[in-house]
Amino acid sequence: MSVLVDTSIWIEYFRSGNNLEQLDILIDQNLVVTNDLILAELIPFLKIRNQNKLINLLYEIRQLELLINWKQVIDYQYQCLKNGLNAIGIPDLIIAQNAKQNQCSIYSLDNHFNLMENILEIELIDR
Repeated sequence: MSVLVDTSIWIEYFRSGNNLEQLDILIDQNLVVTNDLILAELIPFLKIRNQNKLINLLYEIRQLELLINWKQVIDYQYQCLKNGLNAIGIPDLIIAQNAKQNQCSIYSLDNHFNLMENILEIELIDR
């Protein structure tokens, strides 16, 4: 099974090396995938820091096609609101939808995914 690595993991990985072992294992097993939304959150900051080698490496990761099913995203937001989760951003809902659409787990430090896990029936990788 592939693992969609969220922006929060990459930022922590680049900044401090935290989650280094877990992410390294996923990379070594060729399980890591990304999408354009996650890259759009990461690449601009890396460009400012002239991290071209890192940018090129990120572009080498297999990318999931980002086919946003807006009706499903709306339904996810509705389900979250119905269950008292009113601070879930659309980007997190799109990432959840993309992972579920591609039968991937999500690896994230963002607590929103923990809150959505049972409501949206998404699979998370333990941190």
